[in-house]
Amino acid sequence: MSNDPADIAGSPDKPIISLEDAVPAQGAIASGVAVIKNVLKTLPPSPGVYRMVNAAGDALYVGKARHLRNRVANYTHLDTLSNRLRRMVAETATMEVVVTHTEVEALLLESNLIKRLMPRYNVLLRDDKSFPFIHLTSDHAYPQLTKHRGARTGGGEFFGPFASAGAVNRTITALHRAFLLRSCSDNVFAIRTRPCLQYQIKRCSAPCVGRIEAEEYARLVEEARAFLTGRSNEINQRLVARMTEAAEALDYETAAMVRNRIRALAQVQAHQDINIDGILDADVIAAHQEGGHTAIQVFFFRGGQNWGNRAYFPSHDRKLGIEEVMTAFVGQFYDNKPPPRLLLTSHDLAEQALVSEALSVAAGHRVQILRPQRGDKCKLVEHAQLNAREALGRRLSESASQQRLLEGVATAFGLSAPPVRIEVYDNSHIQGSFAIGAMIVAGPEGMIKNAYRKFNMRGTAPIERLPAEPDGLSELGGLSELGGLSELGGLSELGGLADAAASFEYLTPGDDYGMMREMLQRRFLRALKEDPDRDKGNWPDLILIDGGAGQLGVACQVLADLGVEDVDMVAIAKGPDRNAGRERFFMPKKPPFSLDPKDPVLYFLQRLRDEAHRFAIGTHRAKRQKAISASPLDEVPGIGAARKKALLHHFGSARGVARAGLQDLEQVAGINRTVAQRIYDHFHSDG
Repeated sequence: MSNDPADIAGSPDKPIISLEDAVPAQGAIASGVAVIKNVLKTLPPSPGVYRMVNAAGDALYVGKARHLRNRVANYTHLDTLSNRLRRMVAETATMEVVVTHTEVEALLLESNLIKRLMPRYNVLLRDDKSFPFIHLTSDHAYPQLTKHRGARTGGGEFFGPFASAGAVNRTITALHRAFLLRSCSDNVFAIRTRPCLQYQIKRCSAPCVGRIEAEEYARLVEEARAFLTGRSNEINQRLVARMTEAAEALDYETAAMVRNRIRALAQVQAHQDINIDGILDADVIAAHQEGGHTAIQVFFFRGGQNWGNRAYFPSHDRKLGIEEVMTAFVGQFYDNKPPPRLLLTSHDLAEQALVSEALSVAAGHRVQILRPQRGDKCKLVEHAQLNAREALGRRLSESASQQRLLEGVATAFGLSAPPVRIEVYDNSHIQGSFAIGAMIVAGPEGMIKNAYRKFNMRGTAPIERLPAEPDGLSELGGLSELGGLSELGGLSELGGLADAAASFEYLTPGDDYGMMREMLQRRFLRALKEDPDRDKGNWPDLILIDGGAGQLGVACQVLADLGVEDVDMVAIAKGPDRNAGRERFFMPKKPPFSLDPKDPVLYFLQRLRDEAHRFAIGTHRAKRQKAISASPLDEVPGIGAARKKALLHHFGSARGVARAGLQDLEQVAGINRTVAQRIYDHFHSDG
């Protein structure tokens, strides 16, 4: 959502104080004002969205207006603008305008553009990952209950959102115990010949092998649907009656099974902490502001059940009021997710009626925004606000601790200032296969996970020879100081790092040096292309490499070849016997050194290295698992997901498809003679 021009948010990438104090040159301001006045000549007196764009083509600010001409004209009155607004005007090289029919359309478009363009002078919601849902499928005779994240397309029903993967996993586990619905994929279901472990531990009714009739399974599905839509009391009473009836009939085995289902449902509700009568579908949004920072806590209620909460810390100008921050947050938060029918807020929103109308249009149903003043709903909002205050306190405390650690890093490595952005590099592979490079990023706010990057190693770029003394690495102290020859590939003789690099002419499987070179080349070639002026906050102040002198030499050469000379680099190598606490650090033109094993800075650097290793290993395993689970049918041209599913259902496995005759293939739904011939030829060709 836009804010008044006098309250435009600061840059999320640089300290806000720089925007407050920086006074742009008069010539630059005059140039920006001239651009705005030129645009004013053609602006209509109608609703719309405007974008201020700098010389590089990046959006500086996105705003909406009921009257475009009047709103944009405010930026030409310099005597009413603060220093940060004058800076924004000075950076403006052009403006883009979209006229809309109504102010509601402008509001929706503005939220979408802010989410997509991330302009530095808007309030920005950066931590906006998709939420997990529970998916009850409908495209099979025996529906399954699974976790789903992403676009809610295809058949079935989706229940959520849940605040975290942990919340949805706990709920699904309990629902499987309560309703015994299957969790296996359709492919596994089709080839089962005996019950799986889920049946043995009483989390599935084993419809795959006929241990339950279709009608009885359909009743379980309906009970699960009723529970997830808020009719939990009805289902509980029904189960209690069934348990009592079985016990009176002396069918104690059935009574015990139903009792276990009741306990499983109670376990779901036990994790919900808060439940308020009269709230079916609602989000509770509460904010707390302190020291120019804002925390917003969101609680999710669906079907009368509390499905968790999550804290957000939007980036904004320190002087922006809490109402404006919440207004911008609501618009961006619901830009890519459906809002419930009721929003309970701790503060009134700016232009609240307009926001409510815009959300109603986007959702296709009426969305009411209410700030309760008394009663249970008010207590609920107060509880959420307490959580927001505590979350902000933890955030500020962690930020202070993080800043002290960054200052310690600067002292340990002799840096001119504490690093604002640290990039850590590692790679993972199995004898060169499924090779992955990984980059993680940390800064004053902790790990910056949306800046993490993975690199699928291509392994085709030649490795250039290193000079005899790359950046003074010959001063590292010789082999006896480098911690062993294993860092340099096991060479028995070493006449300098140049000879080590010369032994690798091209990337080969398992070549850690080659992977490091390729990863850094790709990272910094892209950085030079996308941010040559280094004003977007995407350039590192410090590079931390998991490795020793050899990896550092490769990194130094890559940056030297690219003309990057002002980024500090450190390699961290495990100590003797790979013991944590005895790490050795390598820097250009300095001898190797270690830190005190009890130094908090060492623990911090270990956490960074371990996080890079975790990210690299996880990405590598995902790539390997994807390759292992790939089906031979994926290689058949013209076979998409629907035909692949039909073939597996009919034959039970890809091997069955490969062995099938031409006439058998034609019997599968959706497979005509031409496609059947293509499949048969694929598996029976001599080549």
